Amino acid sequence: MAVPVYLYTGPEFGERKEAVKSVKTALMKKSGTIDEYSFYTFETEISEVIMTLQSESLFTSASFVVLYGAETIKNKTDIDLLASWIVSVTPSEKHPVTRESAVLVLVSDEISVDSKVEKLVPRENRHIFWEMFENRKIEWLQNFFTRAGYRLHPDAADEILDLVENNTETLETECSKFFFCFPAGHEVSAEDVDQVLSHNREESAFTLFDAMSSPGESSEKRFENSVQILQRILVSKNGSSVMLIAGLTSCFRRLSVWHSIHANGKTPDDFTLKVSGFSSQKSRRQYLSAAGTWNYGQTAAVIALLASTDADIRSSGTLLAETQLHLMLYAIVIRKGSFCLSYDI
Repeated sequence: MAVPVYLYTGPEFGERKEAVKSVKTALMKKSGTIDEYSFYTFETEISEVIMTLQSESLFTSASFVVLYGAETIKNKTDIDLLASWIVSVTPSEKHPVTRESAVLVLVSDEISVDSKVEKLVPRENRHIFWEMFENRKIEWLQNFFTRAGYRLHPDAADEILDLVENNTETLETECSKFFFCFPAGHEVSAEDVDQVLSHNREESAFTLFDAMSSPGESSEKRFENSVQILQRILVSKNGSSVMLIAGLTSCFRRLSVWHSIHANGKTPDDFTLKVSGFSSQKSRRQYLSAAGTWNYGQTAAVIALLASTDADIRSSGTLLAETQLHLMLYAIVIRKGSFCLSYDI
């Protein structure tokens, strides 16, 4: 019997989501009914995750647990807890495990996790889901619209890729909107894309990051635009401050990687950019712009500020969360990551 722990990393959310689903389907075929759990490292202790894995239900045969944010697992105590559980469910001569009562899938948007965590997972159970190359994205879009009975103008495909996060999960969600707006057989044009996506775009941590690092605008204008987006996020169904900060932290960690591979005037080749998580031209333009806004030290300061704000909101509750988020934006955009207690402008 295989070791029931998997590690799925990388920015191609759609293919990664399908892989997680396949593991769950395989467990259901073996065990019948299962309990499903999703946890996030920024809000759940590893000890709680392990307790869930070890708890056996009276009504189901197995538990399926997905833990997001695996790149943040670095604490020795947490790693030891994971290691102990994995040893307990790994078949051996002295310890023959007869059935899978729990399966754990570790998930990260980053390319890699702590090496000690990675080594706990068998090589055959690890997979990096790379972002698609540019030529594959156009082909994927054309096939997606064709299967649904629509046509897609080449200019419209380019417009979609400029507006939407280039992973298949987000592309599928956003492109499905066209099927509710136009009859089957319609050729989606660039004008249609502007009407459907530009004017009805849902804001997120990633669109907020774009506004915060927008090139050619003053810091005051970027702050003003960022505040407007923050307000739309807070009143949306995804208006969780915890999720927002987690998304921004992911963006600034990627910016830190960008600075690292460009350190000392280096010009990384396409392969280095790809394995570092920057395979698309859009992401390269985005982080080139962001790198001109925050240098390496300022990026580190922003990451520390995000962590501090997250801790403050958790400890003080939601009453002051909006004010704390506004101060956080001000410190990031105007003060380049320096902490502040009040506005200066």
